[in-house]
Amino acid sequence: MVSTVTSTSDTTAAAAAMKKATGLNKDDFLRLFVTQLQNQDPLNPQDSSQFITQLAQITEVEQSYNTNTNLQSILTQSNNMASLSAVSFIGKSILAPGSQISHQSGSASTIDYNLSSTAQTVTITITDESGATVKTLTQGLTAAGYASLAWDGTNNQGQSVTTGIYNVTVKGTDADGAAFSGTPLIRGKVDGVEMGSSGPVLTVGALQVPLSGVISVKGGA
Repeated sequence: MVSTVTSTSDTTAAAAAMKKATGLNKDDFLRLFVTQLQNQDPLNPQDSSQFITQLAQITEVEQSYNTNTNLQSILTQSNNMASLSAVSFIGKSILAPGSQISHQSGSASTIDYNLSSTAQTVTITITDESGATVKTLTQGLTAAGYASLAWDGTNNQGQSVTTGIYNVTVKGTDADGAAFSGTPLIRGKVDGVEMGSSGPVLTVGALQVPLSGVISVKGGA
């Protein structure tokens, strides 16, 4: 007789393990039960309670397995719809949280950021991929909300920096002199879409932005 099936958090694995171990599914159990009843000794009938209990358990596992399969199908369809939605962003300008900028040597770049409260001064630090400080920019009184500051593409020594990806941090100082962090933003035109493990990812030049992080969209760049 088949050993009792215990509850498990992984219903797919449980159903697969039961099928592998016994070679039986619910229909096989029913046929076996009917055969057992037909061939039992009328004067000494067999106790079918254990058999019925096991049948109920395998039925429960199969139902859970089917539910899990249906949910997986719904999730797949949802991901497909999200991918189709992401494609519609191609060619549009987006704004999203992001601590990197893609800079082209010889040109200026705009640093976009968001402040949770008004800052008496704002300090923007630009670092290279190794973490070394390339440029420190400062801005005076800045209201809470979205703001931007132009970077001419030079380092603190006045030399033009090379093309590449640079990291940005934003710090503000309030009226009491207390420091707080601002949120650097990525602004740019979407030129592609990739499917990441957590959902669609938009490509903006050399940068990548999760679709879920987009906070504004415009029709053109």
